[in-house]
Amino acid sequence: MPRPKTKEALLEVSLANYQKLNNFIDSFSKTEQEKDFPKGTMNRNIRDVLGHLHHWHLMFLNWYEVGMKGEKPSIPAEGYNWRTLPALNKKIHEKYMSLDLDKVRERFNTSHAKVTNLVVSHSNEELFVRKYYGWTGNNAMGAYIIGVLSSHYDWAHKLIKKAKK
Repeated sequence: MPRPKTKEALLEVSLANYQKLNNFIDSFSKTEQEKDFPKGTMNRNIRDVLGHLHHWHLMFLNWYEVGMKGEKPSIPAEGYNWRTLPALNKKIHEKYMSLDLDKVRERFNTSHAKVTNLVVSHSNEELFVRKYYGWTGNNAMGAYIIGVLSSHYDWAHKLIKKAKK
């Protein structure tokens, strides 16, 4: 699918990829959903993948909250930059290891809804004009949202599919 360029397209592709991911997960038995992937990935199972997605939703919501107050959020997170994402993602992985899949999935669904509702509350211009908000730097806010919704869900689906072959 092409990268969304309108609010409607962003909502459509995000929902489609969200449903595709959830339907794919639901196609496995509960035992299979909780089974570890083959060695070689940091995200060792479906819980880890959904914890990762959920945490990125939360990070975006924090960027948004801080940015809309006129402050500069730490993107991607305090003490990290885009080059140190592996270390950040390792920290995220560790945060959700002690939770069960059902709890992580519930959190993922809730944070997905929060980000989606935020998209609904904005215009095309607010979402897709670069530099519309100072906190987004040279990007449009929609670029960050695509990163934590539709494209991230596509990544998750592919990762799970590869691991479950």
